Amino acid sequence: MKNYKINKLINIKKKALIAAALFITVTTVTSCTEDPLDKAPLDSYTDENVWNDLKLTEAFANNLYTVLPSTQHNWNDRTNRSWILSTACDEAFNNFNDYDVWNLNSGALTPDNAGDFNTWKPTYATIQNCNIFLSRIDNVPGDEAWRNRLKGEVLFLRAYAYFKLISDYGGVPLVTKPFDLNSNFKVDRSTYDQCVDFIVTELDKAAELLPLTAKDLGRVTKGAALAIKSRTLLYAASPQWNPSNDLAKWKKASDAAKAVMDLNMYSLYDKKYEDLFTTNNSEIIFCRLSSKDPQWSAFNGVEMFNSPSGFHGWANFAPSQSHIDAYGTADGKDITDPTSGYDPQKPYANRDPRFYKNIVYDGRAYGKPEFFQDRYDAGSSNKAEFYEGGLDSPQGWDTWNASKTRYTFRKYCDTTYNYNNETQTNKAWIISRLGEIYLNYAEAQFKLGNEGTAIQYLNLIRQRAGITNPLVGLTGTALENKIRNERQVELCLEGFRYYDVRRWKVAEETENKPLMGVIITKNSDGSKTYTYAKVQERIFKPQHYLLPIPRDEINRTGLPQNPGYN
Repeated sequence: MKNYKINKLINIKKKALIAAALFITVTTVTSCTEDPLDKAPLDSYTDENVWNDLKLTEAFANNLYTVLPSTQHNWNDRTNRSWILSTACDEAFNNFNDYDVWNLNSGALTPDNAGDFNTWKPTYATIQNCNIFLSRIDNVPGDEAWRNRLKGEVLFLRAYAYFKLISDYGGVPLVTKPFDLNSNFKVDRSTYDQCVDFIVTELDKAAELLPLTAKDLGRVTKGAALAIKSRTLLYAASPQWNPSNDLAKWKKASDAAKAVMDLNMYSLYDKKYEDLFTTNNSEIIFCRLSSKDPQWSAFNGVEMFNSPSGFHGWANFAPSQSHIDAYGTADGKDITDPTSGYDPQKPYANRDPRFYKNIVYDGRAYGKPEFFQDRYDAGSSNKAEFYEGGLDSPQGWDTWNASKTRYTFRKYCDTTYNYNNETQTNKAWIISRLGEIYLNYAEAQFKLGNEGTAIQYLNLIRQRAGITNPLVGLTGTALENKIRNERQVELCLEGFRYYDVRRWKVAEETENKPLMGVIITKNSDGSKTYTYAKVQERIFKPQHYLLPIPRDEINRTGLPQNPGYN
């Protein structure tokens, strides 16, 4: 990454200055005299102002949206870990140890070194502000419908904050009233199931107050609340939290997914698959926008982070070989199926159509040719060259940015503009979409014994992707494996795989082995030879199914630590 550390510091400072300039400061000012110097500052608002003007109340609520993940990459614990989750599991490798993720990868995670991967403190800070808002909103004068919408949004955001916490830490303290200086800060941990019940109840309340559609893209809607309820109940029904396989939990998960579908507000996006992630479309239930800024001043450019080094990208999130191997062949068969026709020395031919939409691999054309004239001037083209000595290899251009696995992600990249010198496009991190809901429903229906329904919804996803052969005849473990494989492929780089392998209790298999990449040798006759090599040693210990609660929090509150962490 070119001048990585310098640029990182410069841009973090820029963003801090921008944030300081834009943030609405809420201060309490007590006037005791008529002294002309005793005036409220012009660049801030008093506590009284905020809770007597719905516009200012809405500004307070807007700031709480920071609890949601986004496409931004700020190297701090406020981002709630969107991109980085892919590199904290077997999906990808992180080129630069962002967010201290190598501590997780190496098995060295402790309560002291989670670094920016730990979001305990900022998430509880948001919960405190949500509690302040919810304690005041009912008394704010103004339009009732407006007030109810804002209340619904903040109920959702608090519930989402707790969902993130329990996904990482298990049961956590449930704090529903704002702390003040006289509060007892020692709150016991609730059980995981108690937290789930609270989250679901809050999401139901939010859904009653929220509209079906929002005037502004990125605002919470009824569908968003029901979608996160679906995810919460799916996770709660999974082996990590449901070891006895209580079918009542799977029934709740199934019903929650069906409730989203029954809104009849969303449909699978059936145009260019890659545009699903760069356009506002019928499949998106809820997303969070990031601003349209010059690529380097914002330091959050999706294309810059994901593109190969020979295109002057940073290859920051490099797909693993195990992720590549998860894509079947064009007719929908696994590459391990001897009837699939897969050729290990022509590994990128005849693959699942999503492979070509999600991945940049050796020989794949990327971006418009006119954007990369320097490659043509060097006698090359806009086809990726990950082979040894190629422009995108560790021996090529911008070598410090070269992908260690010899792949990069195409998903989420807008290749219609030149990210090297143009203003970036508006970006939306998709928090929920109908494709996920179909997969949630398929998994829950399978667990309830309705295998035909599970296959029906898997086929809808696969047919949309371009796989023409429907699944037939799968049952039992084979069908469960296919459901899991579909999530691995369809939802890649969306922050699901990290949690999926944990809730399925398979992380000791998927994470406890080296992360692999490919070495491509170009032979004298123009053919290529593919061998596979270790990129990073990975170690997963049983305690890593949950994160450790930070040491300073344990010392301050006396909370019991998660098992396995001393």
